[in-house]
This record gives sequence, structure tokens and C-alpha cells, in this order.
Amino acid sequence: MNTRLTATVCLASALALAACKKQPPEELPPPPQQTTPTTTPTPTGPGVAAPGTQRHFTETVGAQNTVVYFDTDRYNIDAEDTRRLQVQAQYFSQYPQITFTVEGHADERGTREYNLALGERRANAAKNYLVSLGIPATRIRTVSYGKERPVALGSNESAWAQNRRAASVVIN
Repeated sequence: MNTRLTATVCLASALALAACKKQPPEELPPPPQQTTPTTTPTPTGPGVAAPGTQRHFTETVGAQNTVVYFDTDRYNIDAEDTRRLQVQAQYFSQYPQITFTVEGHADERGTREYNLALGERRANAAKNYLVSLGIPATRIRTVSYGKERPVALGSNESAWAQNRRAASVVIN
């Protein structure tokens, strides 16, 4: 009885596997069509920056739109920041092959550890807003420099305000 059951199970398994065998299609599908990118052509030549460079990014969006600024001890995105980040998102949507870094910075006040953490929160706030506008997170890297890379030297409110920032930098 046991051998009959084993033989029946083996026969049923073989039939089931034979029924699953794939047959090649009678006609192969056409080869994939080459598509051209839908981005608008960018002028090239002497004195014109190539897409994918920091210079092209800065010239296209304007230097003032490559950086967002923050209040003291803050990392929230305000109305002016949203406008600047929207301009950046338009650029990065037009050039989907470009990857970039958002650098978080802080002013000189506070400890090194505090400023590194604050710079990271600022970079992530800018990144998260860009992602909410449709830029894939995989294209955006973040880094915090804390107070280590000031753009303005000085111990006054004017210098501190310039150093509390998140700057977008194209990766070449």
C-alpha cells in the first residue's frame, strides 16, 4: 500500500511539473526603442557651464538660491527657505542624473558636538523638503560641518547669520 501511495504522489508531482513547463513564445517582442531625454537642450561652448557642475547649478538657480538660512538654534524651513528650495527642486527635476550634497552649518557659538548635531538637523530639514517636492532621497547626501567651515569670519550677528545655513552642492 505504501509503495502505491509513493508512486501516485511521484506521478502526480511529475504531471504537475510537466504542466508548468514554459513554452517559448511563437513571436518575439520587438526590440526596445531608444528614447531621447525630455530635458531641454543646454547651450554649450566657451564660457557656458556644463550641466552637472556646481557652476551650472549656481548660474541656473542663482547664487542666492543655493543656500537656505536659519535662525539661532533653529532648523525649521521658513517661507523664504521654501521658495529657494522650490527653485532648487525645479533644477534637480530637470537634471535627474545629478546627485548632490546638502551641507549643514552652524555659527561659532556652542560646543563642537552641539553645532555638528544642529548642522545635521539643518541639512536633513532641507533634504526632507526637497524629497517632499519629488526629488528622490537617493540623489541627496547630507553632511554636517557644524562650525568648522564658516563663510563669514567674525563674532557678530552679521557673521553668525551667514554661517547658520544649509548649502546645496553638486557632486561631480
